[in-house]
Amino acid sequence: MAKQNVSTAKKTKPVKTAKKVNTSPETVQTEAVQPEAEAVQTEAEVQPLEESKTKTAKTGTAKKAKTEKTETEKKEAEKKETEKKETKKPEKASKKEAEKTEEEPLTPEPVEEPAPEKPKAEEYTTPRRSVAFIGSECYPFVKTGGLGDVMYALPKALIKQNCDVKVILPRYKCIPQEYQEKMVFKGSFQMDLCADGKSFYVGIMEYVWDGVVYDFIDNEEFFASGNPYTNLIDDIPKYCYFAKAALAALNYMDWIPDVIHCHDWQAALVPVFLRVKFVDTKLTSAKTVLTIHNLRFQGIYNIPTIQYWSGLPDYVFNKDALKTGYEDANMLKGGLTYSNIITTVSNTYAGEIQNSYYGETLDAHLRYHSNKLRGIVNGIDYDIWNSYTDDRLYVNYDITNVLEKKKENKHKLQEELGLVQDDHKFVIGLISRLTDQKGLDLVNSIMTQIMDEHTQIVVLGSGDQRYEDSFRYYEYTYKGNVCSNIMYDETRAHRIYAGADALLVPSQFEPCGLTQLIAMHYGTIPIVRETGGLKDTVEPYNMYSNMGNGFTFDRYDAGLLLDAINRAKSLYFLNRWCWDEMVQRDMDKNLSWDNSAKQYKNLYLDLT
Repeated sequence: MAKQNVSTAKKTKPVKTAKKVNTSPETVQTEAVQPEAEAVQTEAEVQPLEESKTKTAKTGTAKKAKTEKTETEKKEAEKKETEKKETKKPEKASKKEAEKTEEEPLTPEPVEEPAPEKPKAEEYTTPRRSVAFIGSECYPFVKTGGLGDVMYALPKALIKQNCDVKVILPRYKCIPQEYQEKMVFKGSFQMDLCADGKSFYVGIMEYVWDGVVYDFIDNEEFFASGNPYTNLIDDIPKYCYFAKAALAALNYMDWIPDVIHCHDWQAALVPVFLRVKFVDTKLTSAKTVLTIHNLRFQGIYNIPTIQYWSGLPDYVFNKDALKTGYEDANMLKGGLTYSNIITTVSNTYAGEIQNSYYGETLDAHLRYHSNKLRGIVNGIDYDIWNSYTDDRLYVNYDITNVLEKKKENKHKLQEELGLVQDDHKFVIGLISRLTDQKGLDLVNSIMTQIMDEHTQIVVLGSGDQRYEDSFRYYEYTYKGNVCSNIMYDETRAHRIYAGADALLVPSQFEPCGLTQLIAMHYGTIPIVRETGGLKDTVEPYNMYSNMGNGFTFDRYDAGLLLDAINRAKSLYFLNRWCWDEMVQRDMDKNLSWDNSAKQYKNLYLDLT
């Protein structure tokens, strides 16, 4: 007990203050043993207290004091004896400690602090839900577009929202060996699939990463090809099998989710199978969400083929479900009919696809199901896209030094790509699939007007032959000011985002778009058409209020695109301080998955 008191005295009162107040032995005792003095009074303090007690006793209750005098005196005598014994030890100990601390500096004893549990209380503010994601691709295993990014980033963000997430994917042969080797075999079974009763092997391989469980459906017959998408003749049987096998695997593992979240036409038959083929299983309690990432791709083929490979009954091939036209079946349409909720990747796109221009012949069907149609914009994964930690960049930077460091990245990019190295040049980046959807016909028609002595263009992407040839021609014609990289290189993409001044996204339609989000997060100003997610995420610059995130144009017109580019150039060259403010404003904007994940979590809670 005495050692403990000394240690506490060391923490609460430094010895130097004890030396200053060292006027009498009594005060030294009280300073050195201050915590003990509050509970156990010293002999010097007890006497005055007793005198005051006896005085009050005499004046107040004299008779009572006489009768109890003998008893109290005995008790007080015993109390004094114990106090003397206990206070003598701390006195000696405290004096020795005081002498030691004059020579040696005080070293406070380590205090064990409990592990912080505050984040849990902040993050897990909503009830827990289990969600199964079913889709055809997922970064880093296999990725061909934005779907792969969503399938990777959204489950990871949902874990922070108190969700238990499992992602189900095909085990393609093209998945890198480093991931294949880490997969664990979880079981296998035979599954009836075809209309004639033909069955197929279903293997389950599991891989856990960042708190997310990835289950891969294994079948060499369907997934042995090098690429996830080949042609409809092969893809229709492949994804009929995958949709049913994903549900059968959940049933086999006895993992019953609250919500099954399907993505695009490749997983669109999951809600149909669930309501038709899995009615008598535990999975029937699960609700289904189908997300449209790009309505242009729907999985349309003739009814006999899809009916054979799915084994679905005749009644689902009607005009309100899978049937489209006279003799075709539409897998995405069937999923829209049978799912509980339909989502798209932006609010504007959810409205656009209900009209004939963007609806891809499904506009009437979507208007009919508009009561269950929602739009939630995507985010970007800050673990991958972060200019401060991105090891692919020439120079890392953040909002505090973006104006200086971005110039260094620009200079290094010009050097690597063989462009004229000039800080004065206005560098426009174009990172895209080279297709009509991305508005490249507009770019083609005004390319000669964009190019001048102040402008450079960097292209990265591949696609239609005519656009690949066009950009090769522009590189030859404007040598030193145009660089056409007809390929996709992840490292070069990161460097273009960091080194370009502006990013061009003139899409004919864009469900969400990630390039403009990445560009803003890297301090690169987007020039976009007001459609889909581009309209939802880029606020047009207002020269009067000096507010906004980028430059926009509304109608799909080459002249309006040229005007938007010229407005960006004018601000860059004539009002650089306004441009610099917009760069910092864009970097400060929250574009992560946090807000989107909260919206999806609320959607799951409403469903269940």
